Amino acid sequence: MTAPLAERLRPKKLDDYIGQEHILGRNKPLRKAIEANLVPSMILWGPPGTGKTTLALLIAETTKRQFHQLNAVSSGVKELREVINRPLGLFPPIVFIDEIHRYNKSQQDSLLAAVEKGQITLIGATTENPSFEINGAVLSRCQVYVLESFGEKELKELTDRAIKEDVELKKREIKVASYEALMRISGGDGRKLLNLLEIITFSYPPDSPIVITDDLVEEVAQRNIARYDKSGEQHYDIISAFIKSLRGSDPNAALYWMARMLVAGEDVEFIARRMLILASEDIGNANPTAVIMANNCMQAVKTIGYPESRIILSQTAIYLATSPKSNASYVAIDNAIALAEKTAHLPVPLSLRNAPTKLMKQIGYGKNYKYAHNYEGNFTKHNFLPDELKGTKLYEPSNNARENEIRRQLQAWWAEWYGY
Repeated sequence: MTAPLAERLRPKKLDDYIGQEHILGRNKPLRKAIEANLVPSMILWGPPGTGKTTLALLIAETTKRQFHQLNAVSSGVKELREVINRPLGLFPPIVFIDEIHRYNKSQQDSLLAAVEKGQITLIGATTENPSFEINGAVLSRCQVYVLESFGEKELKELTDRAIKEDVELKKREIKVASYEALMRISGGDGRKLLNLLEIITFSYPPDSPIVITDDLVEEVAQRNIARYDKSGEQHYDIISAFIKSLRGSDPNAALYWMARMLVAGEDVEFIARRMLILASEDIGNANPTAVIMANNCMQAVKTIGYPESRIILSQTAIYLATSPKSNASYVAIDNAIALAEKTAHLPVPLSLRNAPTKLMKQIGYGKNYKYAHNYEGNFTKHNFLPDELKGTKLYEPSNNARENEIRRQLQAWWAEWYGY
């Protein structure tokens, strides 16, 4: 039986790996660690089809280490111990655990000693936020690398490589007239793209030339659309539709997509977590109560369980959908992180430094700091940024009632410096 295209096309060398330049580009820390055979235990966190398994295999191949693969759905502590207790080679073996978030606490705890003692190098793959799903003790012993969905460039490269290099596809006469539908339907998922490409190819006779157009891709995708599967592709499509409906202030559509998840047996805690993220990302200070409401919903869902929790989920979804929206906090922290990455060399101004010792005071630590409570209204102008960044505005309030109040206060305080 011929392996699926996604399996046949797995790269054999790190240089052939497509995407994730932010962690695997030349001189990036993970790339250097792999090439030096100093691979840390890690969690690879990202959406489906972004190359988590492929990267684990390439790490093992590049470092010439033993490689043991387990799936958290079908393995338990017994299988883990069998792997951990195998004889060690020159370097610790790599133990790759797919869907590691599906291990319960005791199963995750069984990894701790082996990771801590260096008996194994753990590589866990997850589509869920490790902060919620991975035991804190395990997480503290691992580096977390975030894998991003493929962009248009990577998806095109993947398509072209499949057509030119795959042992089966290169036998066919295939031309891509348009990539747009392939890009859109695959949604940044490399495996979904290759599955779709393979279905299109083998729906034609072997000697028939194939011209891939948007209409052809859409027709084939419609014929082969999958039912909702908690571990499959529609899981991510439907949660995406749910979140976009909340963000778009449509409670009716949000309830429909939520119901689709509930009748399919989706984990209600997963739905609640996603609403908590949205409450901060898409509502934020336009309605600060939204994040409190969503957090209470998450706690209540954990306590009550299904089916009663559906009512709390419904109430919260309606509240979030009908709330005023702002992504200003989300944009602000991303702006701040981007700036921090470029300017991490800038020193903390002396006036803002702590001065616990006499020597530090003598060399100017804390000098000229203005203590806000000593001034009228508990405010006085003081530069709290590195001197080179004075006046750099990172937070821009959105146009809603609550943040317009914030804007007016910022204007009163900082209009001259930050241009509010």
